[in-house]
Amino acid sequence: METATVRILVVDDYEPFRRFVCSMLEQRPELRVVGEASDGLEAVQKGEELQPSLILLDIGLPMLNGIEAARRIHKLSPTSKILFLSMESSADMVQEAFDLGACAYVLKSQAGGELLAAVDAVIQGNQFVSSVLRDHVLAGAQTPDQLCSEDVLASNAPVTQKLDIPGHHAVQLYSDDESFLNDFTRFITGALYAQKVVIVVTTELHRVHLLQRLRAGGVDVAAAFGQKRFVALDVPDSLPKRTLGGLPDPVRFARVVGDVIAEAAKAAKGKRTQIAVG
Repeated sequence: METATVRILVVDDYEPFRRFVCSMLEQRPELRVVGEASDGLEAVQKGEELQPSLILLDIGLPMLNGIEAARRIHKLSPTSKILFLSMESSADMVQEAFDLGACAYVLKSQAGGELLAAVDAVIQGNQFVSSVLRDHVLAGAQTPDQLCSEDVLASNAPVTQKLDIPGHHAVQLYSDDESFLNDFTRFITGALYAQKVVIVVTTELHRVHLLQRLRAGGVDVAAAFGQKRFVALDVPDSLPKRTLGGLPDPVRFARVVGDVIAEAAKAAKGKRTQIAVG
């Protein structure tokens, strides 16, 4: 797959999320979105018609689920590589996707920070799996901390090895506001589209700019606020409550964030809720 002409088909039944994905891909001149599809049957039809280099494929699709669509696409467009972009995080589903021949598996909640890295890995002949799936990651799949060889990619044999990777928090440093705002906008958008609760601690100025970018990207910020899926905390207000002697205090942090999480869980009305803190 030549990086100068990577032709991509984006398949997802939720139009705002497709728009979000396409906007990310358009940041890279070597990536060209040649088509979109909103259900599994349309994905198969457009895969055969367009013969794209790469297909970004959801699993929970109407008409025909993503797994079955991928099986059919492999027969009709055998050179197309498939990157699953899904909310489904079960070990069995991830394993089935790779057994089927997928090159990458990215959780929608991680798309803002990992999608372009996953696309790069596939272009380079590697596999990629979201870092949060590390507890049941496939051996040979590239996470932000790992690389795999092309020999592993060439093998479709099921692999069940689990990697012993300790839990960690990502830390990113930015030299300018523009990079910070771009990355955080993608992170927040991906998490909200995945129906996660997002807690953001920012200055007022950064919060204003983030909200402007989220609205411009089609995110219904008012609804997210109303459903308590998006919580914005001010640094000046919350920092004294989270530090002791000028240093971060885990007990105080847990107390402040714990109250917010409890409110979000109550608003979820019994639904399983995941929290992303930025």
